[in-house]
Amino acid sequence: MNHQKEETFIKNLDHLGIVAGIVDEIGIVEKINDLLGTDTRERVSAGEVVKTIILNGLGFVSKPLYLFSQFFEDKAIEHFLGEGIKAEDLNDDKLVRVMDKLYKYGLTKLFLIIALEIVKKYGISPKYSHLDSTSLHLHGEYNNRLDNQEKELEIIRENPIIITQGYSRDHRIEYTVLIIEGN
Repeated sequence: MNHQKEETFIKNLDHLGIVAGIVDEIGIVEKINDLLGTDTRERVSAGEVVKTIILNGLGFVSKPLYLFSQFFEDKAIEHFLGEGIKAEDLNDDKLVRVMDKLYKYGLTKLFLIIALEIVKKYGISPKYSHLDSTSLHLHGEYNNRLDNQEKELEIIRENPIIITQGYSRDHRIEYTVLIIEGN
């Protein structure tokens, strides 16, 4: 009679199982993989990394990026992402590479694409929808403020973030930040 000791591992799902299910239902992983591309040599795709970022963010954890994989050590990561994937596959290097891809693609553009997919999937009426992403307030003196158009091109080349004078909804003088992409 051969008695082998069988090991049992317990992994948590918590509320993240529901969140992962919603991410899957919306199709965020597939949409991000379609937009950013995939590499067959990678164990975890960009879309899957974004899914783990969402899970981590809704896991009420605020830790440095180099500890990102530790969050998933007691989680059922194979259930969330697939067989063979381990917490150590979600290291800070992988996370940063995906974040760089997301930034290069354009976060606002990506957000809009996913939001429109959700609107379409769930039949949400956008009739009264409004998204205000322009309310950024700055105060003080800024050396790169545009006072004339001759300096504009020189400043854009040196610094892709430009602060220009504008007005808020209550008509107080403020500055608007322009981010010039592609520099």
